[in-house]
Amino acid sequence: MAAAAEQARSKADDADLFEVALRLGDSALILGQQLSGWTSHGPTVELDIALQNHALDLIGQARLFLDYAGRLEGKGRDEDKLAYFRQAGEFRNCLLAEQPNGDFAQTMLRQLFYATYARALYAGMEAEGEGELAEIAAKAEREMAYHVRHAGEWVVRLGDGTKESHKRCQTGLAALWPYVHELFMADEIDQRLIAAGILPAFEDVKVEWMTSVSSVLERATLAIPEDDWMPSGGRQGQHTERLSYILGEMQSIARSDPEAKW
Repeated sequence: MAAAAEQARSKADDADLFEVALRLGDSALILGQQLSGWTSHGPTVELDIALQNHALDLIGQARLFLDYAGRLEGKGRDEDKLAYFRQAGEFRNCLLAEQPNGDFAQTMLRQLFYATYARALYAGMEAEGEGELAEIAAKAEREMAYHVRHAGEWVVRLGDGTKESHKRCQTGLAALWPYVHELFMADEIDQRLIAAGILPAFEDVKVEWMTSVSSVLERATLAIPEDDWMPSGGRQGQHTERLSYILGEMQSIARSDPEAKW
């Protein structure tokens, strides 16, 4: 069994590794950019600082994944080129990351959903994989563990708080829930890397995610919505209109002087 996994791992294609590094890096980058929108707008000074620290964690993870992706690609595109000089259709982030901040309750729910997913995924990558991608995942997993705890505490506080805070939480939950399903949809690239032991089985990640998130939502007295539509395609370059606006803001300075040295 171990020999078969090692053989599959040795055949992992650089193109597949490049693609998964883009998916992880782009999701972290876009979510980090979204959280940075709370700068000076947080409910309290303490939360303002906390959200910016979380944004920096995500952007730091994005740098590592995109740097790795650029070296795998071998076309001279570094982390900055990949972040600032691609069009929306070239981005591979999950759709959840590009959903609007909404109010503070919706932001905390989005953060809880993504951080819980990322933590479980990275832990599986660290346990099963080897090499640079697993090393990046190990560092990111420790950061996401704190994000999970922080977001979960706030979701419980808001969901089980006042009538108004509960209403806002439930509204945010309804808006975001359709986008969580994409996180666990494995395409052919994912399946090859799962077989190679580089990614964990998505079914296992989903079980861990659902167990953790359901516990938080129950304590927050929030009802999980009925599954209806399940949008997907972000990791294949099919995005909502909102991503173009996020990139327009994020990329504007770099594109104004592409040869500038920072």
